[in-house]
Amino acid sequence: MPLLYSASDYYRAVQQDNPEVYRDEARRDYARLIHSASFRRLQGKTQVFPGHEGDFFRNRLTHSLEVAQIAKSIAIKLNSTSEFFADDESKINLDIVEFAGLAHDLGHPPFGHNGEEALDECMRDFGGFEGNAQTLRILSTLEKKQTSGEGADLFGEDGADLRRGLNLTYRSLGAVLKYDRIIPIGSKERPPGKEASPVKGYYKSDDDLVRLIRKNVVGEADTADFKTIECSIMDIADDIAYSTYDLEDVFKSGIHGPLDLFSFPDHIYAAVATTINDRIGKQYKGEAVSAVTVADVQDVLYEVFADIFSVGTDEIQILSNKRIDMGRKKMYFSMASKKLSSLYAENGYHRTGFTSKLVQQFLSGVEVVPHDKYPQLHKARLDIKTFVQVEVLKNITFEAVIRSPMLQVVEYRGKDVIKRIFDAIHEDKGDRLMPPDYRDIYNRGDALAKTRTVCDFIAGMTDRYAVEFYSRLFGANGMTMHKPL
Repeated sequence: MPLLYSASDYYRAVQQDNPEVYRDEARRDYARLIHSASFRRLQGKTQVFPGHEGDFFRNRLTHSLEVAQIAKSIAIKLNSTSEFFADDESKINLDIVEFAGLAHDLGHPPFGHNGEEALDECMRDFGGFEGNAQTLRILSTLEKKQTSGEGADLFGEDGADLRRGLNLTYRSLGAVLKYDRIIPIGSKERPPGKEASPVKGYYKSDDDLVRLIRKNVVGEADTADFKTIECSIMDIADDIAYSTYDLEDVFKSGIHGPLDLFSFPDHIYAAVATTINDRIGKQYKGEAVSAVTVADVQDVLYEVFADIFSVGTDEIQILSNKRIDMGRKKMYFSMASKKLSSLYAENGYHRTGFTSKLVQQFLSGVEVVPHDKYPQLHKARLDIKTFVQVEVLKNITFEAVIRSPMLQVVEYRGKDVIKRIFDAIHEDKGDRLMPPDYRDIYNRGDALAKTRTVCDFIAGMTDRYAVEFYSRLFGANGMTMHKPL
């Protein structure tokens, strides 16, 4: 069986000598990411709550830092406990895992999920838009670190695109390749049921790159279901961060407390169960796993928040006191549960203790599914019980908060902002609205490449910059020619 890592993992599109013998190739990739503009811009992109709502709430940058830390912890655990990574030459590279956690959200556009949907709708007949695909494109093409030509030439004499992004190793690029499928160019080519939503995958223009990644990581350009061990660890870490820290933000906001999670309309729990069952079918294909019901969702919530329903000595005395009628007993217990529930919003020690305990619990549920041919494609995943717990918390947040009217109103406006900016730039001579570097690239391409360049420009915006750009085009703010684009 091949080794977990080989020399070709660390090849780059533009091969360079490493002058720093004390720093390996994976660490160089990590440094290039940290110093990149796209990484800095994550601080201006929404995670759950818009940044102007408060300094406490996470943005895409702080979320990515947390994902990277959880991912590294998972890798350390597996290196210490798993038989598949027991030998020194088979240890998981912690720098690549941490890199994947830091980089995984680079491609997300402004305004969260609605921003992604807006750009995908604009790009429906031009190859679509999807956050993970955009991440690969940023790292391999858009970041301004390296070209394969002389000096800073972006295009060759034959018109070939010479941009190579951060010029990362193929193993680092493989660590962010979550979905091993091409996004169709036209909407008619999309899979059934996906005609009106973003398709997970990578852009057709990156097909040759993905073949190179596969070739250098496992030795075969056409390997089926390609997903590296580092990528699967990052994927788990992302889910854990969503299920715990996003929920912490919800509690801190005061919008919902733990007790509220038990009183949502039935359709919320049904939607959560449906989503989990769909994911179980993909993650545990061919395994005998029972479908999750609405009752199972509520049972998980009880297990996670059982402390707010705890019964102590005082409660037992009230229950056994026949002089107190049942209505008053119910009132007392409701008040007691409400007070305990409010601690999650009001008491920082209680809240952080809760999330810390959950993360530790979820980490203990990580297991490894070995690949029979390539250790590079060993898969880290959660055992089924832990998986369901993580998915319940993650999807409750999504269905009850992210899809709630108060956030959808904000994100709907963001969707409109993105579409109107796109239409303005995409119309005849609209490229004049873009900065000179984007205009130069735009004017080099065919219709497909031109449209992708407009998309790249908008996807790279922070929430604030997108609103400001929109206001300069359509708003009531005073016009200015002095602020740079």
